[in-house]
Order: sequence, then C-alpha cells, then structure tokens
Amino acid sequence: MERNEIIEKITWIFREVFGDKNIVINDEMTANDVENWDSLTHMLMITKVEDELGIKFKLKELNRLKKVGDLISIVESKLQ
Repeated sequence: MERNEIIEKITWIFREVFGDKNIVINDEMTANDVENWDSLTHMLMITKVEDELGIKFKLKELNRLKKVGDLISIVESKLQ
C-alpha cells in the first residue's frame, strides 16, 4: 500500500473515531490538535487502524507514537 493510500485510510479512520468529517491529518498533527482526542479515543483509533489495515502494533511501537507522522510511518513499515 502506498503512503498516500495509507494517509487516505487513516484520515477516514480519524473522521470516524473523532466524529469530524472535516479532519485533515498531517505528519506533525498531535492529540493537542484534535478536539476530543483523549486516551479512550486514542485506543479506539489504534484498534480501528489495526482492524481496517490488518496489522497489529507492538507496545513499544505504540509508545513511540508522538504525532500522526509516526503512526503513518509505522503502518507503512508494516505493509511493505
């Protein structure tokens, strides 16, 4: 899956989880940039990414997530 396809899929997931059809993600986006992004919605988003893309994150990968670009990069590495 190409990076732009991953971004499209993750954007759709963000829109679903956070209930905002206008969210546009970017590499530098953090939880502080998204209304209602708390620990619960974070776990819902991670679970939905895993389910939709058929991947599983390791705990050490989740601990490295500081911004959306980190998520995209990890997903990209798992789908190569």
